[in-house]
Order: sequence, then structure tokens, then C-alpha cells
Amino acid sequence: MNRYEQLLEKIRKFNEDRDWDQFHSPANLAKSVSIEAGELLECFQWDNENFDKEAVCEEMADVFTYLVDMADRLDVDLIDITDKKMDKNIEKYPVDKAKGRNTKYDKL
Repeated sequence: MNRYEQLLEKIRKFNEDRDWDQFHSPANLAKSVSIEAGELLECFQWDNENFDKEAVCEEMADVFTYLVDMADRLDVDLIDITDKKMDKNIEKYPVDKAKGRNTKYDKL
């Protein structure tokens, strides 16, 4: 069992032990991802340079946990869908047009 599978089992057990599966619909998990992403952003609210790295890591872990749980409930492979999305991004943002620029793909 790889680390991702071990983590997935730990998340499943955590939710099952607390009878929280009933609350973890894909819609509720998407909301939770957004809420936790907001808390991650809050870590940088007043200072982009002097942030609490431990707090940032905690919020990143919360976002990731909800994403892993959501992927599990939707029966999708998070690694696979991310890999496919990266292939699309590589096409949308060719190096010769996008390097060093933050322009949206349709404006390159």
C-alpha cells in the first residue's frame, strides 16, 4: 500500500469512527475545500513575508484532506485527474508564449 492509499484509509476510518460520512456529500466537501482555502489565504492576510509556516501547513493539510475525501466519494483518482489537467495546462500555456508571463491562456 502506497502513502496515498494509507492516507485515504486513515481519512476513511476517521470519518467512519465519528459517523461523519453522512455529512460528506461531494457538495459539502467542495464547500469545505473552499472554506479551508479561505483559512489558508487568511494566513497571509496582512503580511506576505512573515507568516506562520506551521499554520500554513495545517490549512494546506485541511484542503488536501477534503480533496482526497471528495475524490474518494466521486470514485476518481486524484493523481490521475491532476495529471490529465496538467497535460491540458501544458497545451494551454506553451512555454514560448507563457514563460515569465501571468497572462490568461486566451490572451497569450
